[in-house]
Amino acid sequence: MAHPLPAFLHGLKPTLHISHRGGALLAPENTLCAFRMAVERYHTQMLELDVHLSRDGEIVVAHDATLDRCTDGTGPLASFTLAELQRLDAGFRFTTDGGRTFSFRRQEVRIPTLREVLRAFPDLRINLELKPDAPGAEHVLHQVLREEGALERVCLGSEHDAVAERLVACMPEACHFYPRDALAAYVIAVRGGEPPPEDSRYTVLDMPLYFGEVRLVDEAFLRTVASQGKWVNVWTVDDAQEMRRLVSEGVGGIMTDRPDTLRQILDASSQAQ
Repeated sequence: MAHPLPAFLHGLKPTLHISHRGGALLAPENTLCAFRMAVERYHTQMLELDVHLSRDGEIVVAHDATLDRCTDGTGPLASFTLAELQRLDAGFRFTTDGGRTFSFRRQEVRIPTLREVLRAFPDLRINLELKPDAPGAEHVLHQVLREEGALERVCLGSEHDAVAERLVACMPEACHFYPRDALAAYVIAVRGGEPPPEDSRYTVLDMPLYFGEVRLVDEAFLRTVASQGKWVNVWTVDDAQEMRRLVSEGVGGIMTDRPDTLRQILDASSQAQ
């Protein structure tokens, strides 16, 4: 039995332009400069981002549990206060030419708080993954979303089923995407021609396009998912040919590190109709 779409999905039509971490191949990921580029230059319809808790309990936007890959800091993010995190250079390691140049270094690129992102883009939908498996983090996140009036424009989730279940329990009125094990069970059933497990807690399938050499998404898959009132976003697609095929198949949204390429594809598709 299909369930009504949550408020998050009201009015949305395939195929959505979703900037993965803001467009991680074009600008330092999960930073305001990446998000602004995606919104202002490529007219993204949704930002995909990840959040962690700082040592002093602030929700900050970052993918990794450690600071080493993206900043000039080292060590676990959770061991730093917000003030310490925001002194780091979040553009320090970003390069588009294999490390020959680092054009975002010393450009005041910082790790943002979730509040900063919500306030910078007050009308934009956000696909948000809570990273740490830390009981209680869902309540801190809920407080931020409630205080910022953002519950209806955020789709929430976690790779971890236990974290996703706590998010649902804390914010049942919000839109939630499938966690890893529940997603795998759903996709395996549909791909095998079996009825997928009914689970009204989750509405959005944020899923990879491929598992190994197997392409998981096609028109038949999308029809079955739509018949259950679910929505599919695929990640992380940077190839133009795959983007074109997904658009023709009617996928709900494409998460990409190349929002420039996806914007060209979607604009061309719109003009051809």
